[in-house]
Amino acid sequence: MKLDWPLMENNITREDMDVLIEFLKGGPRLTQSSNVQAFEDEWSEWLGVHHSVYVNSGSSANLITMAALKYLYGSGQIIVPTLTWVSDIASVLQSGFTPVFVDINPKNLCMDDKQVIARLSDKTRAVFLTHVQGFNGLTERLLSELKKLNIPLIEDVCESHGATFKGKKLGSFGLVSNFSFYFAHHMSTIEGGMVCTNDQSIYETVRMLRSHGMVREASSSTIKEKYIQENPDLSPDFIFALPGYNVRSTEIGAVIGRNQLKRLDENNVKRRRNFELFLRNLDSTKYRTDFNLEGSCNYAFNLVINKPDTEFRDRVEKELHKVGVEFRRGSSGGGNQLRQPFLKKIVPDKEWKKYPEVEHIHFYGYYIGNYPGIDEQRILSLCELLNKV
Repeated sequence: MKLDWPLMENNITREDMDVLIEFLKGGPRLTQSSNVQAFEDEWSEWLGVHHSVYVNSGSSANLITMAALKYLYGSGQIIVPTLTWVSDIASVLQSGFTPVFVDINPKNLCMDDKQVIARLSDKTRAVFLTHVQGFNGLTERLLSELKKLNIPLIEDVCESHGATFKGKKLGSFGLVSNFSFYFAHHMSTIEGGMVCTNDQSIYETVRMLRSHGMVREASSSTIKEKYIQENPDLSPDFIFALPGYNVRSTEIGAVIGRNQLKRLDENNVKRRRNFELFLRNLDSTKYRTDFNLEGSCNYAFNLVINKPDTEFRDRVEKELHKVGVEFRRGSSGGGNQLRQPFLKKIVPDKEWKKYPEVEHIHFYGYYIGNYPGIDEQRILSLCELLNKV
């Protein structure tokens, strides 16, 4: 039996290409322009926020979010997960914050809210929560505590487009949220990301940071006039308010994104159906099947071996390789980030030992691609294979 199952089938469709070709036939401007603005507006409406800023990747969204937070709120600590993509933690370090780590909740692979609350202090500038691979990581308890202490929530929703909490889309709860439109995610703009917020100061700061820190990138005429009046020796077109970046994206990505957004909700229904079928047919004595699926929208099949058995794990990997099923061990970001070389001089030696839940995922957790085009029989065949190991 050959399943030939990549992490992601090509999710730039023929329809997307036809729309893009028609756009290109007009000989348009390809750098950031009207389609980028339209994509930002349509995305904001879909998510339910006031403002969105389109950038060249989810990692860049992380970066300028942390930079804006540092500029507006000052230095301090950011509480981060041990299971996440590297750019979440890297952006914290690059902006001069101190990361404070917490372990995960095995029911949703997101940060354990009790541990987050226990680590809050007067030094905490924000909680940077990753909604891992489509799971919701929010709880009423966490939101209530953050509100009481006036500590901002930053949501990484790069892997969880369309997932919800209490019927409201993830990414609409925090001060800021970040999305990724990378090839393997729920929708793709080839590369790309989005910063979303209801806060006007964050929005204007992020807009400037996206494009070299230039004041002319602000949407507010008040902000522009303020800097012009304060800097009469400078050309109004070239006032750099912040030490920014160039993380702009293109009209090409925005055209694709606008077309992909039209079918995102429909595709997410299929992803939810696929994942539930996968979990229902796995052997629960061998694999974890008791995830909290309320509000989830998973672009991956999360396969977690119940017991720490390396011999069994190796057999599972061998069988998956044999039938052509691509997978990633360690799930999101390769497992426990505290084991990565970039943190070795930043955290104490063997700090990873303090986080047993993510350690289990590091060695015995996987993700396998979940996309709308997978038919039911392939999912059942995969479960049959895994159950026989």
